[in-house]
Amino acid sequence: MKRFWTLIALLLILLLTSTRARAQSTPVVHAVLFYSPDCGHCQLVINDTILPLMQKYGDQLQVLSLDVTSERNWNYFVETVKFFGLESAGVPFLLIDDTFLYGSDDIPARFPGMLADYLEQGGVGWPRVPGLEPFLPEGEVPSEVMSSPASDLTSRGQLTLGERFALDPAGNALAVVVLLAMLGACIWVWFLFRNEEGLSLQGDWAWGIPILCLLGLGVAGYLAYVETQQVEAVCGPVGDCNTVQQSEYARLFGVLPIGVLGLIGYLFMLGAWGIARYGKARLADLSAFSLFGMAVFGVLFSIYLTFLEPFVIGATCAWCLTSALLMTVLLVLTVRPARLALSNKPFSPSPPPRRKKR
Repeated sequence: MKRFWTLIALLLILLLTSTRARAQSTPVVHAVLFYSPDCGHCQLVINDTILPLMQKYGDQLQVLSLDVTSERNWNYFVETVKFFGLESAGVPFLLIDDTFLYGSDDIPARFPGMLADYLEQGGVGWPRVPGLEPFLPEGEVPSEVMSSPASDLTSRGQLTLGERFALDPAGNALAVVVLLAMLGACIWVWFLFRNEEGLSLQGDWAWGIPILCLLGLGVAGYLAYVETQQVEAVCGPVGDCNTVQQSEYARLFGVLPIGVLGLIGYLFMLGAWGIARYGKARLADLSAFSLFGMAVFGVLFSIYLTFLEPFVIGATCAWCLTSALLMTVLLVLTVRPARLALSNKPFSPSPPPRRKKR
């Protein structure tokens, strides 16, 4: 009987040892995902990438999710972004080992392949970033923390101008063509303003202006929807609209979405055209000149944004280029009516009314 229980004990020890050895030999990849429940891009990444990978690999993929709507998690996210040398970033933001992935294009494109590579290499511990330990499950510790960001991290902000351009060569080349066209149009408009006679907005040709404004409203309205609702943009075969929309330049002063600004601009231009065509003389002249002024501002701002796309962001938005071209054509169409309006001296003070003789 004693031998029997001894044999049972040995078998239990052998079973536990083999189970522990098998558990230790199973590679596991650990990652951290910063997200917001109100972020459409985050939901896209979670539902289409993270959850399918967790179902596929089971316990071999451990993802710590940190909701940035929590003040504690947000403060840690800000510190993490600074740690990697980024001026700013948004969610979804994924950490794995000493690398970060950012956005609904970058994460789905790179994370599955990186996960497979790390599993082949025997797994990887929690990301090597400072301050992570308080957020980890009890009893788990992060890998050795990096003293500084790795020099080979490939964030867009650390790439050279040529490397950024090469991220989207076809789209960025198209952006450069549009940029040169806008600059050429500005020179032509200056020539027209200086040398050509004015042209009245009463002609049938002037209906092209509200048509272009309505097209601009459609483009700007769609971009405003994408930026405010944080949904995936339909971009087409050329360009990378979602990278542009997720960049820090998608909001004016970090607050006002550029699409909303465009929406407001096209609405004002449409109103100015209506007053210029159907208003009384002085008011019509002022509206015609203000219409031209708004087109000038729109083109200059579009030149700035179009320059950012290939040379700073490293991606091009086809919708943004469409709006830039529409605004450029509006500039050309409004220059001669503005010239005519200016010749009527709308900014001169009105003469005092004459007194009737008794």
